[in-house]
Amino acid sequence: MTIENMGRKAIASVAQYFGTNVMEENLQMCLSLVKEAVERGSNIVFFPEIADYIEFDQEKCISMAESLENNFVKTLRNAAKEDNIWISVCVHEKRDNGQKPYNTNLVINNLGEIVTTYRKLFMFEAHISGGANTFEGDRITQGPSVTEPIDSPVGKLGLAICHDVRYPELAFALRAMGAQGIAYSSAFSEKTGSAQWEVLMRARAIETQTYVYASNQIGYHKPGVEYYGNAMIVDPWGTVIARCSKSNGPSIATAEIDLDYVDTIRKQLPIYNSKRPDVFKSTW
Repeated sequence: MTIENMGRKAIASVAQYFGTNVMEENLQMCLSLVKEAVERGSNIVFFPEIADYIEFDQEKCISMAESLENNFVKTLRNAAKEDNIWISVCVHEKRDNGQKPYNTNLVINNLGEIVTTYRKLFMFEAHISGGANTFEGDRITQGPSVTEPIDSPVGKLGLAICHDVRYPELAFALRAMGAQGIAYSSAFSEKTGSAQWEVLMRARAIETQTYVYASNQIGYHKPGVEYYGNAMIVDPWGTVIARCSKSNGPSIATAEIDLDYVDTIRKQLPIYNSKRPDVFKSTW
């Protein structure tokens, strides 16, 4: 089904699983979840951040990165084409000369083509007594710019990654570019997730009046590193309309997406008509 002949409604799924540092293991989990999403009638499935591998050692993380032509991405491209489904997946993207890789969210259409890429803008940093003490920038190169939303089965889709959700200016920029939905491919921690995950995702949906697709990693890896799961879809009113369970096993949550509902919310509460660029000096 092409974008041109799709209606105003579609089915979307968000995924979560316990990722490892073995790409083939993660790939097989992704492929099984693609099949499940297809069985549910999904037009698109969203996978978590660092879906290809999770590696905490700086040197290993950098050395394991591969180009977007690698087997992991190529196999998912083939699956998208064979199963007639769109796939959003986040991977480490190799850079030249041993430089730190990008944390890249890419979208594959149902013809198996990579139609857009977004490289994470904001690097996660935490200094918590007795907890995490980390800076993502030690392993990852920050991206250069916002990526313009693309036409997809769920309308104009904007891309973001995990920690980006704490920066509403990115969501506002995507909305100004026409986004009807924003995908936050995530590896959100248990500690911050239990307090803030749902609040942040719902806030971004409410502020931008878009659907939010929040995929996530789940499970305990080592002291100070545990992911929250709770992959979810939030509608433009801020209601969580689908959510994965707390099980560490691979799972998806699925919901119907209605672009007419986006229009209704924006007509009923036309908050963007009252923007004050004269005061805040912004274009969004």
